[in-house]
Amino acid sequence: MRRIRLLRAGLAALLILGSWTAAGTLPASADDDSAPAPASDGLLRAMQRDFGLSSAEAKERLAAERTAGDIAPTARRAAGAAYGGSWFDAETRRLTVAVTSDASAATRRAVTSAGATVRTVEHSARELGAAKARIDRLSAPSGVSSWHVDPAANSVVVNVVEDRRADNDVRRFLTEARATGPVTVATVPGAPETFAAGTVGGDPYYTGNVRCSIGFSVHGGFVTAGHCGRAGAAVRGWDGTHIGTFQGSSFPGDDYAWVSVGSGWWTVPVVLGWGTVPDRLVRGSAEAPVGASICRSGSTTRWHCGTVLAKNETVNYSEGAVHQMTKTSVCAEPGDSGGSYISGDQAQGVTSGGWGNCSGGGETWFQPVNEILNRYGLTLHTA
Repeated sequence: MRRIRLLRAGLAALLILGSWTAAGTLPASADDDSAPAPASDGLLRAMQRDFGLSSAEAKERLAAERTAGDIAPTARRAAGAAYGGSWFDAETRRLTVAVTSDASAATRRAVTSAGATVRTVEHSARELGAAKARIDRLSAPSGVSSWHVDPAANSVVVNVVEDRRADNDVRRFLTEARATGPVTVATVPGAPETFAAGTVGGDPYYTGNVRCSIGFSVHGGFVTAGHCGRAGAAVRGWDGTHIGTFQGSSFPGDDYAWVSVGSGWWTVPVVLGWGTVPDRLVRGSAEAPVGASICRSGSTTRWHCGTVLAKNETVNYSEGAVHQMTKTSVCAEPGDSGGSYISGDQAQGVTSGGWGNCSGGGETWFQPVNEILNRYGLTLHTA
């Protein structure tokens, strides 16, 4: 019984979050690690439910997203200084790469040869990034939700809470933001909040009276959201037993942390599918492009899917701004904080916060996992 209990504890501790699964389960033959794993029936059902696709359309989209992610680095290098950003186009099922009008014919051919569609834009990614960096240095009022570079719009999009746009401090901030470069203003229904929660049942982890969801396993522990606990805080598992201790944590500014694991708990390269899809094996952390589908699992709302909406977005929480976040259309609720986002078998990040819920819909942000690994010198536990 002790062995069974520890096995469940170990799995719960390191999987609790969730994952999404673009390429699914373990391949029939483990000899060919380069071959994509086939999409599971559970994943295809989730894609059909959340995207309104048929099974065949879901398979086609997953294959196209994998191809887009594979060619993105080559296409970016081919664009060089003319690079204006890239995104996955769900309609054409292709990666679109923006290049500035001064890009040579040879540059455009090189991008096309890489397998991407070319779109001409006015501003380079470097210009847009510089404008966003200048906005990052401004003091944002609570009526401003977030801002990010939108490559498809070729501008920096500033999101304002819809019933706060007329506020004087919001208007003043927008005037200052527009002075930094190309800026587009959009509205969102609510202000961003983190998704920590009080102690309730489920497969969570606990620190103090806060419940969060475990992120991805790393050698020696797991990664999660920084707002869930500070360095030195003790962590308990789903059964109340001691898991380990927060070894590092950063929030605001960032929203990441890592927890050491011991006391009979251990790490496994898996995230829970919660019965919607089979539990996911994690094989790496290659970044999915904007426009790609992605899924999230957490200890409150379990498994939900959506789309990558933006990268390098600054989120203006009440506690302070958090930088370099990725925004998605996936919903989440309190207790899901720290939970994992996964694309196929590739880890993407840990749940930070958002607005809305899984009944009426919403948007969420995650802290990219590679930044956490680099910050703390951690190694992702992979299958």
